[in-house]
Amino acid sequence: MKAATLGKLGAIGLLTLVMSGCSSWDNMSHRQKSTVTGAGLGGVAGAVLTGGGILGTVGGAAIGGVIGDQVGKN
Repeated sequence: MKAATLGKLGAIGLLTLVMSGCSSWDNMSHRQKSTVTGAGLGGVAGAVLTGGGILGTVGGAAIGGVIGDQVGKN
């Protein structure tokens, strides 16, 4: 299996895992929802940019979560 394909599958798996953790989505504040969404999108973006690298995926999720948290402050 090519590394690019494996990276895409990893990104999809990460997004699925993040979104499955949102079963209590209705009880979350706007800021929490923004943080979770940012982490999911950041993780996918990090995985795509680094070809599925673990460090890129985790780093992207962390940075995306921080950005989502700040955007959700309003």
